[in-house]
Amino acid sequence: MEPVFRSLEIASRLGVRATGTRITFSGLDNIPATGGAVVAINHTSYVDFLPAGLAATARHRRMRFMIKAEMEQVSVVGFLIKHTGTIPVDRGAGAGAYSEAVAALRAGELVGVYPEATISRSFELKEFKTGAARMALAADVPIIPLIVWGAHRIWTKDHPKALGRNKIPINVVVGTPIRPSGSFTELDGVLRDSMSALLDEAQSDYPAPPGQYWVPRRLGGSAPTPAEARKLDEAELAERARKRAERQANHRR
Repeated sequence: MEPVFRSLEIASRLGVRATGTRITFSGLDNIPATGGAVVAINHTSYVDFLPAGLAATARHRRMRFMIKAEMEQVSVVGFLIKHTGTIPVDRGAGAGAYSEAVAALRAGELVGVYPEATISRSFELKEFKTGAARMALAADVPIIPLIVWGAHRIWTKDHPKALGRNKIPINVVVGTPIRPSGSFTELDGVLRDSMSALLDEAQSDYPAPPGQYWVPRRLGGSAPTPAEARKLDEAELAERARKRAERQANHRR
């Protein structure tokens, strides 16, 4: 695990430098120097794991991410999952991944999770799943809220990638650790409130050109509203189900 993780860290830094990406970190001291913690990250991009991981690296920590199990089918990703301690999550049977994550937290590791589960097309916070709160309570570790803002300009749903030297700025804001207490519903509410405030902070000094697809509607952009994004998500899920049923029907022939 260590050699591959180290290689990834070096490659990530080189990639950031090569593309001219400017990552601004704030609140890094909120990532504990030692001990387990759930790191709850907003999800607007296919690459927001990278600045989040670099935030941990800046604190001389490494973060284990939870990732959907389907990604294991991509050969390169499957190799990285196997050699970096990434925790694959089977959405139909997530108990094994949950247990593995809780064990990692109790062993003193940082585990990165996306409470929204899937990318937000509106770039606002979606409805949260309760996994982050449940894991924190089960392992008796804090939740560290973390917001990445700007990575969605590089690669997100429904829009072309911008992987060249685009010098896109990214803000990473780390919030105050949230101690595990109360019910998972109460803890989840505290987490959402914290991440909402951090999102406002990350956006406050970030450019918001009117009409841009990557700017939320409430800030004058053309991104879908949360309600419009929900309909797009539902259509996407329906299309996936249709294709899955079609494959199964073809397989039975």
